[in-house]
Amino acid sequence: MATFMVVPAWQGSGSSRAMRLIDGAEAIRGDLPSAATVLVDVPVEAGESLETGVNRLASIATIRERQLAALRVATAPVITIGGGCAVELAAVEHAAANGDVCLLWIDAHPDLNAADGSPSGAFDGMVLRSLLGQGIPQLASTAPLRPDHVVVLGARAIDDAEQPVIDDLSIRMLSVDDWTPAKLIGALQASGASKIYIHVDLDVLDPADIAGTSWAEPFGLPAAHLVELIGAVRAEFELAGAGICGFAPSSPERASDDMGTILRIIGALAR
Repeated sequence: MATFMVVPAWQGSGSSRAMRLIDGAEAIRGDLPSAATVLVDVPVEAGESLETGVNRLASIATIRERQLAALRVATAPVITIGGGCAVELAAVEHAAANGDVCLLWIDAHPDLNAADGSPSGAFDGMVLRSLLGQGIPQLASTAPLRPDHVVVLGARAIDDAEQPVIDDLSIRMLSVDDWTPAKLIGALQASGASKIYIHVDLDVLDPADIAGTSWAEPFGLPAAHLVELIGAVRAEFELAGAGICGFAPSSPERASDDMGTILRIIGALAR
């Protein structure tokens, strides 16, 4: 049985509604089995950048250490519930420590910025770059992924500084319009890994299917298609871990509007 780890971290976000990520994580937590759910204590304070170009670095680093400590004693696989995408730094590096893991990054954004080229200074937009062992030393992964062990699906808002990284590292990219289960599984199998980590930022979904995201992008993936592809991937690979990030409902009361969709995604991951 999977462990659910709730990490209501907002400090990596550059959105004006960043604090709503706390409400989103707590709303999801309310529908998880309490006996299988761990809550990571997140600092209240924003945290200093420490002249690194990464906003709120001090708190992000603290959250990473607390999360890694919880992961070391958790029953695998762990499904991490954010918060923003920054929570995936500890989750993925822990799951991928043995090197036999391919990361499926399902996200409207590739999150491949670096501090010196980021338009916002928000770490949520840098986390995949850090997982590749790049970026500022304080947040570079201790178990860096090989670029050929990464597949990005659904990215449709790519910053100017991110495209050269994609090209130079030959990262496999599948668009919203360019995927089939067979094509996706083929891209994952090309990594040679036997295990999969599945990252889902809810902004990958079409805005018609979800309201509570910080960075809604048009022409996204229908929720039914996302659930279908997760099921296909789970049938082919052992799950090393997973993460769901980016739920920022406009109010705690409105969180229930999206919970049916989110619970279907969680069900597909935890089956």
